[in-house]
Amino acid sequence: MKNNKIRFKGGHKTRFITTAAMIAAMYVALSWVSQLLGLCSGAIQCRISEALCVLPIFTTAAIPGVTLGCLITNLLFGSGNPFDIAFGTLASLIGVLVCYAIRKLPWAASVPTILSNALIVPAVLILFFPDMNWGMYGLLAVQVGIGELIACGVLGTLLLFFLKRHPKIAGTFGGAIRKDTAEAENAG
Repeated sequence: MKNNKIRFKGGHKTRFITTAAMIAAMYVALSWVSQLLGLCSGAIQCRISEALCVLPIFTTAAIPGVTLGCLITNLLFGSGNPFDIAFGTLASLIGVLVCYAIRKLPWAASVPTILSNALIVPAVLILFFPDMNWGMYGLLAVQVGIGELIACGVLGTLLLFFLKRHPKIAGTFGGAIRKDTAEAENAG
């Protein structure tokens, strides 16, 4: 059986926690920029920070990092509705977990986040906001999906390919190198 465990340079869990915190901080900062640019309001919303949802390809620290960053962002800039905060964060958590699970298919890294948000967020909006109804689900799913496609699909994929071409920069995300990824890179 192949060993898919992660090695950290120096073997320190502190580096994992620091990397997760750094990713969470970047997520919040990029969300704040999106908020300032007015990208988080309107029919199609685009949180630039969702591009970071592809980082589990490089490090598992991105899973708690993106999730915590999303939670903090939802608390700071969200609707204030606790269900919106919880389920919006859950959608991103599902996205990064599945991204990690399919890490050997980097071209598909953004798909889980796009789909989880496009399916979960509209349902939350309908259930917890009185001016919404189930007849709007399809439209809301398309609108959320378009925003995610821009942020995670386009920007996330650009980030992914940039980091693959520049492994030293990718190494700043915890210095984590998956044995299976390293072997595939060395073979190709």
